[in-house]
Amino acid sequence: MPVKTKVPQGDILSIDIGGTNIKSCLLSPKGKLLTDFKKIPTPKNSTPEEVLKVIKKLCTDFKKFEKVSIGFPGYVKKGIVQTAPNLAENKWLNVDLAQQVADMFGKPVRLINDADQQGLGIVSGKGFEIVFTLGTGFGTALLFDGELLPHLELAHLPVSKTEDFDEYIGDRGFHKVGKKKWNERLKYIIEIYKTVFNYDKLFIGGGNSNEINFDLDKNIKLVSNKDGIKGGAKLWLAKEKYHVFTTYPKKK
Repeated sequence: MPVKTKVPQGDILSIDIGGTNIKSCLLSPKGKLLTDFKKIPTPKNSTPEEVLKVIKKLCTDFKKFEKVSIGFPGYVKKGIVQTAPNLAENKWLNVDLAQQVADMFGKPVRLINDADQQGLGIVSGKGFEIVFTLGTGFGTALLFDGELLPHLELAHLPVSKTEDFDEYIGDRGFHKVGKKKWNERLKYIIEIYKTVFNYDKLFIGGGNSNEINFDLDKNIKLVSNKDGIKGGAKLWLAKEKYHVFTTYPKKK
């Protein structure tokens, strides 16, 4: 059985699992970057076993940390992965990834959706804020006064008879229709979000955010991956609520 103890103070190993790369770094409790980012390409056969091998290899040199934050590209509930649309197909249902990483390092783990983790580091903490990540897929995070709301896989809402938001505005969509048409699609999605959510601020990040070629509203801001780094630390300041859940290593 996992042993619950008081969460230790100290530095944080932050891991970001993406469809293209898996990255890690050490953060101070306040979110200061203590090491350079290390990254390894996400294995083509991105099963849980292969991803865990990469995490172990990636983090070999990181010794002094007390807890682990993980951003994962899919739906996560209480440390259990439910979906992973951009990783190995049909291999990620009910995977106790947080427990396996906690046991690997002997440290407590918090595992949430990757856009949610980045969102914690980006938002101002005032009002209703939404974060888009335009990368391999289409990530979204919703926060109110800086607190994460329950994660919604909005990327999988249908936008046409054959495509969901992930396919429509993610990397596949970008390469399928080209930059000009992709920007028109993004404008269309922003208009949908303005109408449906009436957000106070929208932040847009991810690799393809560099391809945006139109003027954004005053309450929309472009952000970089560096802006979201603090999310790995802020995750440990968040209340255990909704999908913020601490997984402790099992007693040996």
